Amino acid sequence: METMQIVLFKGKKIRKILYQNEWWFSVVDVCEGLTESPNAGAYWRKLKQRLLEESNEVVTFCHGLKLPASDGKFYETDCANTEGIFRIIQSIPSPKAEPFKRWLAKVGYERVKEIEDPELGTKRTRMLYKLKGYSDGWVEKRMRGIAIREELTDEWKNRGAKEERDYEILTAEISKATFGVTPSEYKKLKGLKRENLRDHMDDFELIFNMLGERSTTEIHRQEKSEGVIKLEQDAKRGGKIAGNARKELEKELERSVVSKNSFLKSRENKKRLTNESNDK
Repeated sequence: METMQIVLFKGKKIRKILYQNEWWFSVVDVCEGLTESPNAGAYWRKLKQRLLEESNEVVTFCHGLKLPASDGKFYETDCANTEGIFRIIQSIPSPKAEPFKRWLAKVGYERVKEIEDPELGTKRTRMLYKLKGYSDGWVEKRMRGIAIREELTDEWKNRGAKEERDYEILTAEISKATFGVTPSEYKKLKGLKRENLRDHMDDFELIFNMLGERSTTEIHRQEKSEGVIKLEQDAKRGGKIAGNARKELEKELERSVVSKNSFLKSRENKKRLTNESNDK
């Protein structure tokens, strides 16, 4: 499921991304939407500098997250959650401030409700996957994988992983031990760019991915691990458990579980060929 979306405020595009279970909005996009400045980036840099000089705590609400630009490349962009954006708005003189506050409350409401009642988010996710053409069996595995992943990242957060880079390193260690490749290498193998890698895994890939992450979570708990270095050691061990199981299955199947095929694209091609055959 996509974690980055583009929403519109009076025709202006505002990028938002899910981070730490809530929506974070591009501050530059918000500045452009409120001021219609020809150079919203420069406007925000100047405003940010002024706020820093005033020791205004508003700036502390910002976090650099990677968002796609008009050229299709990802750049680290100042983002703020709903509370942070509300505070930033107060520093921007604009007649659109009040309408923007009402708009912001509305677009952030969906995620807030899902946090209050996780079942709403789960139902919505299942529906989106089914609309994309995934089978019920695949959806069940993917949903279980999401739950296992969230459980693991909660452990990381509570045990000393604070930076986004920490999560990337730990995830890469599990993936290397499980599949022999990092997530970025896996995406390249499958010919993916911005797509979610797990959404293009088949049943076996999902199962071994879950095994590696669930094993890592249990090792953390068993050993009461603390600190990124120890978490990284655990990640290698947890991934190795899944990697050994994968190798045993590959011996029996006499083929590799790690595949360049995209599960969703393969399903779409089969559906297209079936339709073409029926049309003849």
